Amino acid sequence: MQKLIECVPNFSEGRRVAVIQKIASAARRVRGAKVLDVEWDRSHNRSLITIVGAPEPVFKAVYEAIKTATSLIDMNKHKGEHPRIGATDVVPFVPVSGASIKECVVLSNKLGRKVARDLKIPVYLYEASAIKADRVNLADVRKGEYEGLKNEIETNPHRKPDYGPSKLHPTAGAVVIGARKYLVAFNVNLDTHDIAVAKKIASRIREKNGGLVGVKALGFKVGGYAQISMNLVDYQKTNFDTAFRAIEKEAKKFKVGIKSSEIYGMIPLSSLVKAVATTFKAKDFGEEQVLEKRLYE
Repeated sequence: MQKLIECVPNFSEGRRVAVIQKIASAARRVRGAKVLDVEWDRSHNRSLITIVGAPEPVFKAVYEAIKTATSLIDMNKHKGEHPRIGATDVVPFVPVSGASIKECVVLSNKLGRKVARDLKIPVYLYEASAIKADRVNLADVRKGEYEGLKNEIETNPHRKPDYGPSKLHPTAGAVVIGARKYLVAFNVNLDTHDIAVAKKIASRIREKNGGLVGVKALGFKVGGYAQISMNLVDYQKTNFDTAFRAIEKEAKKFKVGIKSSEIYGMIPLSSLVKAVATTFKAKDFGEEQVLEKRLYE
């Protein structure tokens, strides 16, 4: 079986479309790597690129994207709703088929060393690649964001990077690299301008506060409306439909409706199938009933 991995680098640019396309084009030029999706958000001032292929081409494509982002994004001028510490903010490797999470960990370390050595950007390892227990969680690594890390990386030994200099790159900041399972990025937009409502609901549903398993959530103001932005790190335990219903229930307590929701980036077919089976109580419904999947096989 051919080894396939996915990498979804996130960049701190969501407003200059020409810059985003240049970053994506750098990845596209690598033979054997396929750019499946490019998405961006103006309010978050953030974009992501989904790259799939064999390990080595994906590695090369991601590096080229990081190198291009480093030359085009200045973190000293960056403002946006989403937490971030660098021009290339986070780079997760995900096993798709024929590859293991351990192989993705090895690849993440290889990329971390190259980025630190060649681009002089400090690198932090997270999730399955984390060397330190307090760096498994991405939010812990990004504590204080770019502005806070600028001082801490030089003065606090606990913020010393896993690779590279103990000083932020002059314009690109730092980067977080790691390996993880599939993640579903899911946002729910409330029909209110009150960001406090979104923050309260996010606090109630996140796993860290005793809420839904595998849910990380924050409240933002996006396009003038309150948004609950989530990372569902284990959709087998908490899928996007379950998260939606939980938010809907909490929103009613504030007499607030849901304006819309959005899946950010790409998700596995099994997540959609699971949502259909759960929502409609579809007994024994599975991926083998999806026509396109059977045709592909």
